[in-house]
Amino acid sequence: MKIIKQISRLYIPVFASLCISSCTDSFLEQPALGALSEDVIANKEGAEKLLIGAYAALDGAGFGGGAWEAAPDNWVYGTVAGGEASKGSFGGDQPAIDQIVKFISNPSNGYYNSKWKALYEGVKRTNNTLKLLSIATEISPEDSKNIAAQARFLRGHYYFELKKMWNMVPWVDETTEDPKQPNNVDIWPNIEADFQFAFENLPATQSDFGRANKWAAAAYLGKTYLYQGKFPEAKTTFTDVINNGVNQGGVKYALIDRFSDNFDAAEENNSETVFDIQMVANDGTGTIGNANQGGMLNFPYNSPFRCCGFFQPSQDLVNSYKTDPVTGLPDLNSYNQNPVKSDMGITSNDPFTPYTGTLDPRLDWTVGRRGVPYHDWGKHPGAAWIREQTYGGPYAPKKNIYWQATQDLYSDQSSWAPGTALNVRVIRFADVLLMAAEAEAHAGSLDVALGYVNKVRQRAANPDGFLKEYIDDNDPMAGFKETSTAANYTISDYTLADFASKEMALERIYFERKLELAMEGHRFFDLVRWGIAEETLNAYFDYQGDITTDVRGGKFIPGKSEYYPIPQAQIDLSVGADGQPTLTQNPGY
Repeated sequence: MKIIKQISRLYIPVFASLCISSCTDSFLEQPALGALSEDVIANKEGAEKLLIGAYAALDGAGFGGGAWEAAPDNWVYGTVAGGEASKGSFGGDQPAIDQIVKFISNPSNGYYNSKWKALYEGVKRTNNTLKLLSIATEISPEDSKNIAAQARFLRGHYYFELKKMWNMVPWVDETTEDPKQPNNVDIWPNIEADFQFAFENLPATQSDFGRANKWAAAAYLGKTYLYQGKFPEAKTTFTDVINNGVNQGGVKYALIDRFSDNFDAAEENNSETVFDIQMVANDGTGTIGNANQGGMLNFPYNSPFRCCGFFQPSQDLVNSYKTDPVTGLPDLNSYNQNPVKSDMGITSNDPFTPYTGTLDPRLDWTVGRRGVPYHDWGKHPGAAWIREQTYGGPYAPKKNIYWQATQDLYSDQSSWAPGTALNVRVIRFADVLLMAAEAEAHAGSLDVALGYVNKVRQRAANPDGFLKEYIDDNDPMAGFKETSTAANYTISDYTLADFASKEMALERIYFERKLELAMEGHRFFDLVRWGIAEETLNAYFDYQGDITTDVRGGKFIPGKSEYYPIPQAQIDLSVGADGQPTLTQNPGY
């Protein structure tokens, strides 16, 4: 059950704003008006409510700026900046995103400040929980340990996000007296320590599915090792998760049968769920506050979804899903040659025949394209649902789109743009398998790495999961044909010959992450940690810039663009009594 999101908002006004120690006007501490004193809530109930407030901050919303500026799925910072999607809409709408994705923004860009504030709000709430636990009475050692471990898991998550966005960020924990800390110390060891503590102290199962368990902590610890290049440690940790891990409900981790079910609110919180940020629709508040409002811009324009035409998959991404008709494998190096046919420049009233070549079936669960069923909403009509093709291209996002048949349950129309009950997937088991494959390849265990990658590909090749043609094009709600697929799908396993060296294996693992996890916020951060961001993104700008105007002028600058600029507003707030800021700007800004 999605208990965490449903009850979290009830306690935030009273408890999540509590400052247990003195408060300042710095980036991390704000005055608490009408807060309860420590002795009133220094017990199990108070600690639980503060913890729930720490979970509630996961959605990034309500801390200043538009919810989309701090969206937890990182659709701006990870997906659009990673070349998987255009910002979308038209150039005059949210122009700050254009600066971010072309790597020409400056520290005054308000998006950065919104993201920073949202993440440090999460840090503050976890620290307040831990402070309260240190003085709480009427709480058992077991309950105290569980709450502390959840709080440190969440703090690890918030700092992991800060680290991959800005690299050098200040560490503030429950023992810090002065929140104006410098950002001159690497915080990876602290993040490791939080996830290690959570792994050692969390139970394998929790009472609510939204809470972190020991195996979610282990997976996140493995990811932390991977980002640091600690491949032996990552390998050991991921092996433990794969062999022994269970989800919050106690079900052993496994890939679910249908790839698309990962993006259907009716099917989530399943065996593939390692850690999701829980979302609910129609919660009785009359708002979309609990309904993934960070993604509220990202629906086809002038469509049944109303708003707003952002987050359009790129032609580069679409071309990546082409497969060889004989081998069923992708073209790793020249996939942009002979591109997938699009309806660019063709009106919805003009005839159009979709691409007939062989494709990885994950394409049509990731990208909405002309002439192909868009869930059960009808075939995507092309230009009629695109705000400005020349700017953002001809495609629409799909992993974030709810189904027509269940929209009353899983969409929320309480605002000018939709909310949804689709969870934000922080880590799912397919991601774990591919991270494990990476660690195994670095260790030289190429056969093991191959097995993990092929597990992911075999699930994609399940014909029960292929997108089907409609029984009746005039009545999409009539359902789908059992035997007629929506496109020419062909996908096969890799062989040991494809993984003959570490370099060959890694090249294929990197590409598989692109195919499996596209539009889920990982790509930019993956490219940076792999050390191939300059090469990949500048090639993307060259290719995509000939198709759409949005990325023209983009350039990744090594030594600068790997990390975003520290928000100028936070540098200004960090000025101490000596008139000097404690925060140092990242190189190149």
